[in-house]
Amino acid sequence: MSAPLAARPRRTQAERRDESERRLLGAAAGLIVERGVGAATFENIGVRAGYSRGLATQKFGSKQGLIEALISQSQARLDESLTERDIHALPALEAILAFVDVFLRNLDEDDDIRAYFMLMAGAIADLSDLRSLFAATHTGVERHLEALVQRGQAEGGIRPEIDADAAALMVGSLLLGLSMQLLIDPKMNLAPIRETSLAALRQSFAAA
Repeated sequence: MSAPLAARPRRTQAERRDESERRLLGAAAGLIVERGVGAATFENIGVRAGYSRGLATQKFGSKQGLIEALISQSQARLDESLTERDIHALPALEAILAFVDVFLRNLDEDDDIRAYFMLMAGAIADLSDLRSLFAATHTGVERHLEALVQRGQAEGGIRPEIDADAAALMVGSLLLGLSMQLLIDPKMNLAPIRETSLAALRQSFAAA
């Protein structure tokens, strides 16, 4: 006679809260990507996630709260992918290329990141105060890339005459432009563009 299955441990309140937030944010991102920003009402988000409108309202409180949570989640997903690649252990030039590679792979596969850029485009078009949320996120990325360029110059792997701030802004603008182009043309094949971008950056930055 086979032994009875062990009872599954009961989830804690914190685990249930985290799961409900992940499901609500996933539902919001899916609605934004499939139907546009206007479709991401708290009622639609709650229904799609299998909860009530009240829970979505309780979790996020306002459109700004929802956007802040989506930004935080998309950044966390990107950070997780970068950690898996262990980019901080790489020489700086390889770390920059790995950052670009990971970002574009996630952009190709992850609704969270696409939803992020759709929300950003809407905030810009509406001259919304929410633009500051996106500006702060992009500034953080640029400062991270600038530090990598400077480290690469100290290591001797990146050309010393390159302006680190300008190089960081150029890489960020490349990623922003490709993200917006994908919103315009969702069927765009990012794989060859990713490979071309990596080759071009290596050629531009690498010390002789």
